[in-house]
Amino acid sequence: MSEAEEQRERTASLAHRVPDLAALELLLAVARLGSLGAAAREVGITQPAASSRIRSMERQLGVALVDRSPRGSRLTDAGALVTDWARRVVEAAAAFDAGARALRDRRDSRLRVAASMTIAEYLLPGWLLALHAERPDTAVSLLAGNSAKVAELLLSGEADVGFVEGLTVPAGLDSAVIAHDRLIVVTAPGHPWARRRRPLTAAELAATPLILRERGSGTRQVLDAALGGLARPLIELSSTTAVKASAVSGAGPSVLSELAVGEELSMRRLVSIPVEGVSLHRDLRAVWPTGHRPTGPARELLTLTRG
Repeated sequence: MSEAEEQRERTASLAHRVPDLAALELLLAVARLGSLGAAAREVGITQPAASSRIRSMERQLGVALVDRSPRGSRLTDAGALVTDWARRVVEAAAAFDAGARALRDRRDSRLRVAASMTIAEYLLPGWLLALHAERPDTAVSLLAGNSAKVAELLLSGEADVGFVEGLTVPAGLDSAVIAHDRLIVVTAPGHPWARRRRPLTAAELAATPLILRERGSGTRQVLDAALGGLARPLIELSSTTAVKASAVSGAGPSVLSELAVGEELSMRRLVSIPVEGVSLHRDLRAVWPTGHRPTGPARELLTLTRG
């Protein structure tokens, strides 16, 4: 062999110099069964395909591995030696596979979900019940907060997948729209707005102190952007449930997701107030760290959200 050929062989990738696992498993089957046909049946290929695979391996290694005769197939001396090496490679691959499977099992044994309040309270319970039916052994934890908190949990590695309802996707996250929502103005039935005969204008809504979520919440972001600014809040609360309870008590008007107030509207504990000149529709999104698309139970949960 020339010096140039030796250099090429030294620098060539192992993938080009070492037979693949399928070929090594076939060789082990030939050694164990003494028949190329029986070995082919065991690994699930035709005998011609098995013969071709052995010949390809012999060309790759540059040595004869199997003597074929009407009485069966017998390993050559070189074939017996290669078979011994092949056994160690296949055993190492089996250990590699077992380790990778253990990592997947550990990943799949838990799911940490972060969600903004409206989604956490009104959509996620149904999705998580459906996920439990498919993955009863997966332990799920739910961390609820505003959209800014969801982003913080994802970027710090404390959550596997998140759901937000803000106007934009927080920096450092990728997203997919999973649902649509509409914000509506609501008051208690005794509020003066409940007796209005004409819709509120966007300017009136913007100028009115409202019961609102805290800064950083998706609902507040969407409302602020749609109206071009808000009056100082009448009350500022940290959960959708608290905002809704305050509105029901007659403390003042609020703007909430229609997902959150269906029961209260149907029972007339709250009244929906029409507004003209502004769109209060928004997208609900699943989010995850950029470049790390969800896998395992997180991916299955995303699939369920689109069902």
